[in-house]
Amino acid sequence: MVRILKASLIYRVIAAIAAAFGGQWRKSVIVSRFLAGARDAPAGVLGALWLKVRGLAGACFRALRLDRLLAGSIFLRPELWCAATLALAPIISTMAAAALTGVTFLSAILKAGASPGALPARHGSARYALLFAAIYFASIFTSVTVSGSMYGGFLQTLFALFSVVTLSALRDRRSVVLAIRVFALSGAAVAGYGVLQYLLGASGASGWLDSEMFSGIGVRVYSTLGNPNVLAEYLLLAIPFAAALALAEKHPLVKLLFIGALGVMLLCMALTFARGGWLGLIVAAAVFLVMLDRRFILLGLFGLAALYFLLPDVIVSRFLSIGDLKDGSTSYRLSIWLGTLSMLRDFWLVGVGPGAAAFNKMYPHYGYNAAAAQHSHNLFLQLVCDAGAAALIVFVLLLFSQLRALASAVARSADKAMNYYRMAAVSAILGFLVQGMTDYSFYNYRVALVFWAALGLSMALSRRDKAIEPLHREIEQQAPEETEAEGVG
Repeated sequence: MVRILKASLIYRVIAAIAAAFGGQWRKSVIVSRFLAGARDAPAGVLGALWLKVRGLAGACFRALRLDRLLAGSIFLRPELWCAATLALAPIISTMAAAALTGVTFLSAILKAGASPGALPARHGSARYALLFAAIYFASIFTSVTVSGSMYGGFLQTLFALFSVVTLSALRDRRSVVLAIRVFALSGAAVAGYGVLQYLLGASGASGWLDSEMFSGIGVRVYSTLGNPNVLAEYLLLAIPFAAALALAEKHPLVKLLFIGALGVMLLCMALTFARGGWLGLIVAAAVFLVMLDRRFILLGLFGLAALYFLLPDVIVSRFLSIGDLKDGSTSYRLSIWLGTLSMLRDFWLVGVGPGAAAFNKMYPHYGYNAAAAQHSHNLFLQLVCDAGAAALIVFVLLLFSQLRALASAVARSADKAMNYYRMAAVSAILGFLVQGMTDYSFYNYRVALVFWAALGLSMALSRRDKAIEPLHREIEQQAPEETEAEGVG
């Protein structure tokens, strides 16, 4: 089938167009200069910038004699601060989370000063993340209300940069696995609180549910994040990593711990009654299982059919209402999408600026059916609203680059545990993006921070580095029968 497809005229035409466009993109002076850099040594704009920062940090370190003062200090352990950020972001306030990222930045700089010979962590996706942050930062000053865009714009820029800091901080296998474990346990705690809300009958905003269509749903849980849809977005990032840990851990009690964490998060996801979250979870699960074993494709079809008969009627009816314009939330989103597209006809180049203030200043002039909104309820549309078409293009390139890097790492690796984590990263990103089709996933800044931290974690997982996967070079040099005999992986 694949050979027939590749031999077709349509495939050849599309491939030729893609190759031509890709060639022009790579030959672009700006792009080639920005993305320049050899594999074994820092080069280009980013490499030069890193060398200057590292040199300045090292000089300050020596002049202030910080090497003695901070010897053995936790401030020279940026990997611990990254793990703490992943764990605490959904629990603490937005400004506390921003302060925690600032401490992580400082720790990374101090680490660079203490290790003057260390090379920067290199990854192609990191360059796109830095370019995205630069575009978002510039959009503050092209906003229709600069003062109204500063808070949101600075936070989104800071959190996008945090993905690169995470990549640099997680330099070895131990730190990567620690971050994943902490992330999953924190997700279980957040989910456990959500389940407790359901059991205690927590109240919620009336706008979260069409009570006429779904009178059987009494509570939509929101845990520490204040909104069930936002909670679902967060869980989509955490659930795949808990599943990977349940497979990767070897100690029976530890494995049982993460199986329990996975179960609590799945239950909490069901209790959010977030249809976009459910759809994202189905996509994430399908991707994870197919990457695990292609035979799951057939099993998945039977599984989806079985769910129709096994799940409670209230969940089935809620899920099947996706796209039903009789549902108030669906028609509300459709009106907002139409109004946003109308607005972007005039502001597609640089957007209206980051934040709700900029959106609300212009959207009422374009909105349909007087639908009031704080954002466009779509991640991709909102990126254009915030920072223009360039932000969306770079964001898509970033995701494509990172997903390709993860898939390549899975294909070349014989380390099962690391591959489970990479599959989880792919699943989390894709599930999150599916949810982003129905909501602006970065509206909650803490969820945005978790996304960028998870993206940086995925960069560390896909980096071809002997410290991350110490056996991969030896594995590649061995004959297949030798590898199989030794049971590596």
